[in-house]
Amino acid sequence: MSDRWSECDVVIVGAGAAGLSAAKELTRLGVSHRLIEGAHRIGGRAYSEEIGPGEWFDLGCAWLVGAETNPFTSIARELGLALSQNSARFRLENARFNRNGELLSGAEREACLAYYGECEAAIADAAGAGRDVALSDVIDLDHEFATPFLAAIATGWGKDVDEVSTVDNESAVGELGYQVPQGYGNLVATWGNDVPVSLNSRAERIDWSEGTVNVATSQGAISATAALLTVSTGVLASQEIAFHPRLPDWKLEAIHDLPMGTENKIGVYFDTDVFGADGRAHYTTWDTDGNAAKVDASVMGLNTASVFVGGRLGVWLERQGPAALQDFAISRLVDIFGNDLRKRVQRCITTAWESDPWTRGTWACARPGRAYQRTNLARPVDERLFFAGEATDRGGQGTCHGAFHSGVRAAREIAATLKPARAAGYR
Repeated sequence: MSDRWSECDVVIVGAGAAGLSAAKELTRLGVSHRLIEGAHRIGGRAYSEEIGPGEWFDLGCAWLVGAETNPFTSIARELGLALSQNSARFRLENARFNRNGELLSGAEREACLAYYGECEAAIADAAGAGRDVALSDVIDLDHEFATPFLAAIATGWGKDVDEVSTVDNESAVGELGYQVPQGYGNLVATWGNDVPVSLNSRAERIDWSEGTVNVATSQGAISATAALLTVSTGVLASQEIAFHPRLPDWKLEAIHDLPMGTENKIGVYFDTDVFGADGRAHYTTWDTDGNAAKVDASVMGLNTASVFVGGRLGVWLERQGPAALQDFAISRLVDIFGNDLRKRVQRCITTAWESDPWTRGTWACARPGRAYQRTNLARPVDERLFFAGEATDRGGQGTCHGAFHSGVRAAREIAATLKPARAAGYR
């Protein structure tokens, strides 16, 4: 194999939703490109595994947030993949709250929901007034029902309330939408299957010191007019991709101010229905020892539960290993459904997003006071280095469709930049 691949207009680094949508858009615009991916598969943080016979568990994104406005909704229909339209029972107003093994009473539940409303209003007021501060600065942390709300933030952002920006929190939009019984990750992989990708091709060094961009990979080098980086801020911050010259300070600051959060998921598959006729629902469960988690029980009518834990607790459990995550998940399910379900567990799947070398986390979360950095992260450098991915999107941050839109946006920026250069006689 040659140590240098043929030249192209653009080299795209990363074959997640952003890289794949960018490749498809560049093809439509007639811009030549090569798409490289360090891992052995496409899809990035969209990934499904079969947890039981014919039953799929999404280790990453699982909801088509925004329903009909989500581009993957129409893509799923075009591909003939069924969608599960059952999000109503998983909305906050229908959620169930379990404290120390007991469901909250009617009055307690109303008080809990009222506290959630007060927190959301306080966060919205701060963001609306331009106060980009930590969520912990504007909510009552001593409230009786603070623990479940803090768990919701930790799983929703992958960071705890002292590390989440009010403005960034408020700019995220979209309701749960739909799920894909055959797996959201499988949907993305099927959609991207027609895109040529060089797998197991890790970008090691990007030299943009001359008129071209030279990307050294584990399988050779690529020379291009521009590069599009769709990797996570966790990968960029790790410096595993060396840049020559180094990225400018303003870009490095944007990467630093958008660190990756961690939400880990544990899928638990049972050999029978352990939830009961009325057990299918979304739960938040916690105890006085600080064990708190969100649980989706039988989301699509299956004998499977998804347990979510994020922030510092999610990272700590991940570092203890899969057995610790499994024990935590099953214990939380026991809190809700009783100890007998332990005998019915058939399989568990655990994630480890913080240590995943291709992501270094679940999604980017703006530091308090730094929500504006998503715009800077999206800005190109010298009209040769372009950036996409969920971290660059305002409104769709942390979502697969946000990554999709960012890839299309970046592809159009690149095409618009190349067109005048070609008219002036440059490659």
